[in-house]
Amino acid sequence: MSQSLINHALDSAPANSNAGPTETAAALSFKASEKIVYENNKLHKRLCRQVGQAIGDFNMIEDGDKIMVCLSGGKDSYALLDILMTLRERAPIKFDIVAVNLDQKQPNFPDHILPAYLKELGIPFHIENQDTYSIVKRLIPEGKTTCSLCSRLRRGILYRVADELACNKIALGHHRDDIMETFFLNMFFGAKIKGMPPKLQSDDGKHIVIRPLAYVKEADTERYAQVKNFPIIPCDLCGSQENLQRKQIKGMLREWEKKHPGRVDNIFSSLSTVVPSHLMDGELFGFKDLKATGEAMANGDIAFDEEPCATSSTVSSIIPLRLED
Repeated sequence: MSQSLINHALDSAPANSNAGPTETAAALSFKASEKIVYENNKLHKRLCRQVGQAIGDFNMIEDGDKIMVCLSGGKDSYALLDILMTLRERAPIKFDIVAVNLDQKQPNFPDHILPAYLKELGIPFHIENQDTYSIVKRLIPEGKTTCSLCSRLRRGILYRVADELACNKIALGHHRDDIMETFFLNMFFGAKIKGMPPKLQSDDGKHIVIRPLAYVKEADTERYAQVKNFPIIPCDLCGSQENLQRKQIKGMLREWEKKHPGRVDNIFSSLSTVVPSHLMDGELFGFKDLKATGEAMANGDIAFDEEPCATSSTVSSIIPLRLED
């Protein structure tokens, strides 16, 4: 139980001279417990709604799909599996789920945790044992980040496993924060306007990869993991250095959210409201062949209009220039 909630209940509770200390404490404890249950239930509903919306917006899951849910043992993949199982019970279509974990033979990896958890859930699962750890350590110099090579090896193995399990969809646990961070990583360090799509074709062209947590904030998966008491497996067992560039971007976004509430939400929304004619990619828009049609365009050039973010109050306060003869 959250001690802060209990303290709040104690501070705001009306005095009752007829109740003894034990009865008062019990009543306040019950009230705090009710509030926690309410907040946890609200979180679960929000996650189900956001995942359901993402699935619908991008047509991620269709009738008859067999979905391989990649389970790493981290908070996000646990949340993904849990919410998909909930939605499967409510969905008007039928789809199957199989949980898959890739045991890469990292030192001290607790290989008993996931099988025990999945058996208790009663869901089909497969543990793929592949010693990619030794390959990575042999090829990457000591002290260098191994994540890139490790990811490529893992991706190839998971594609093969999806084939063997006859899964046509592969579900990954990337959330909204991951998508935002990848967008800025590509912009700052790769000179590309490129993010992490909610749905794409796999590299081998045989599967569709989906990210049902695309609309979910990382803060919500963190809290949900605490609520559900998922048996979390640390992600740093390999000893690799954390991606410092991604860490820098994460810090930047958190600072923006703290100092400028709403900015990050607007940036995320902009990823789905792209106007190619107002960028500079000739592959996306035919600038070379552009001709005047004589017809007005709803989303045309506003270069000479008032500032896009100007309000009526700011516009009215502008002093017009007086040109002398």
